[in-house]
Amino acid sequence: MLSFSAFPQQGKQKRADTLFNKFSFVKAAKVYRELIQNNYNKDYATRQLADCYAFLRDPRNASRFYKNVVKQKNVPVEYYYKYAQSLRGMKKYDESQIWLQRFKDSGGVVNSNDFSKDANFITSVFGAKQQYFLDRIYFNSKFSDFGAFEHNGKVYFASTRDEGVSIKRLYGWNEQPFLDIYVADVGTKRNVDHSAKVKGDVNSIYHDGPVTITKNGHTMYFSRNNFTEDIEKKDKKGLTNMKIYRATLQDSIWTNIEDLSINSDDFSTQHAALNVDETKLYFSSDRPGGYGGSDIYVVDINIDGTLGEPQNIGDVVNTENSEGFPFINNEGVLFFSSDGHPGLGLYDIFGTIKGEDGNIADVINLGVPVNSNKDDFSFTMNQNGITGYFASNRKGGRGDDDIYAYHRKPVLHVEGVVTDAINTNPIPNSKITLFDENDNQIAYMETDENGYYQINIDRNKDYKIVANQDKYIDDYRNFTSKNIQTELTTITANLLLNPKPNVIKLAELNNIYFDFNKYNIRKDAALELDKIVSLMQNDYPDMVIRIESHTDSRGNLTYNDKLSIDRANSTYEYLISKGIAPERITEHQGFGERRLTNGCEDGKDCEEEDHQLNRRTQFIVVKME
Repeated sequence: MLSFSAFPQQGKQKRADTLFNKFSFVKAAKVYRELIQNNYNKDYATRQLADCYAFLRDPRNASRFYKNVVKQKNVPVEYYYKYAQSLRGMKKYDESQIWLQRFKDSGGVVNSNDFSKDANFITSVFGAKQQYFLDRIYFNSKFSDFGAFEHNGKVYFASTRDEGVSIKRLYGWNEQPFLDIYVADVGTKRNVDHSAKVKGDVNSIYHDGPVTITKNGHTMYFSRNNFTEDIEKKDKKGLTNMKIYRATLQDSIWTNIEDLSINSDDFSTQHAALNVDETKLYFSSDRPGGYGGSDIYVVDINIDGTLGEPQNIGDVVNTENSEGFPFINNEGVLFFSSDGHPGLGLYDIFGTIKGEDGNIADVINLGVPVNSNKDDFSFTMNQNGITGYFASNRKGGRGDDDIYAYHRKPVLHVEGVVTDAINTNPIPNSKITLFDENDNQIAYMETDENGYYQINIDRNKDYKIVANQDKYIDDYRNFTSKNIQTELTTITANLLLNPKPNVIKLAELNNIYFDFNKYNIRKDAALELDKIVSLMQNDYPDMVIRIESHTDSRGNLTYNDKLSIDRANSTYEYLISKGIAPERITEHQGFGERRLTNGCEDGKDCEEEDHQLNRRTQFIVVKME
């Protein structure tokens, strides 16, 4: 009797496995639950059921069953990792770290970009200054809505709603209708039903969307199941992969559907995005040769519309897990979704940071409220750089995946250059101190070699910034970040320092230069001398200077001594001729070739411009009052 009663359960398990392998996870989960209730092959059914919920992006139920799985004897080690991921999706971050460590201790290999690499990541993300703020939209449905892309007052998005249609074809993975592409007015409060589907040939009987559209509005790139001319093509495993198609707008109808050269029947290519000048197409794909899961690729768009050879954008962005939904904003910043980088839950949204060479150097989690403990993806930013959309299946939404609008308050900073008031040269290593409206010090730093500084500040506050350097008198500026435009990201506060009086060699004025073996004042030198005359007569009537002249190394020592004295004399006489009192020039000396500014000594092979740097006269301020 026992052996006969097992036959129905064997058939039921086979049916559950068939549904699982066909990605019909909702139906498979129901059958695995029945197997567990009947205590038939319970350990196996529990593992499969937990995996079903993981694929359905339901961490609550996934963690509930993974909790039982990890108690099983001889459980495969990867289930420790899966349990850790589901706990992360439940915001149980401390417990998630424990099971991730258990995975590692049991021989599991953790991706170098895994969330465990930064134990303080969660704290830092939640403690970061909030840049993004959520805005309400009204066109979500009880089904899946995502991929919102704004263009010319319209918002295009993908949805499984099909509301108003009497017969719906259901997708076995999650028992929802297939995706179609919809369009609505930005800010609409009306219900968006089947009548809002984009007109033309882009919507098929399978999945369609999301989309991106060129700036001129004539070309659309969109994702779709491998379905062309009413023929569905499958790979060797019997799966229908995704492709990116191109459509053109003719008489308000999207038509001329084109299968792109980057596609294949054997792997998926989807999530199209264009760079700023629309010369490159970014996309995600699980094609062979990637780092794992799906990776982000880029391909050149030639002038004739043909595409080049796809290039993987590298392991700074791509991980052993999945990356997708790339988007490029007006500043050329790549945004994408990933479950392989340190995150708050399942899929999180990340931005990229470029290095000095222009290449992507790092990625940064956008933090809350853009990211949550659930799936967050399909991030786009509008032309203004301030507003945009993303999608999430977080708690509190109307349906499965919901579209969220946001507005951004970019990081604001004060920046400037500290310069010498006499010669306008930058002053490096100046101490910059930032005070609030109550004169409390809130930040300080030193200027770089170009006298430049930059400090992040809050909006809607008053500040004072002070520059200090030992040889100079302090300078300060009062400024405010109140009532400024949201788009503004920089407040400029340059600071000008005057040398302290009665200190030897307080500041050096700009040098003048001479031709080889000559001491006459050149036209360019006369311009600099006239500036000095103006400073001494108009700006600093008590300033006293001294003159030091030099030669290059060519010629003998005695001759160069005399030549440098002649240069000092001609400089002195020019200033006196312009009205500068002789007593305001304490000395005018020549030093020959004894004080070269570089290594161009006798016997060294130097270019003419290097010798020119040594044929100079310098001006040194010795007194200000």
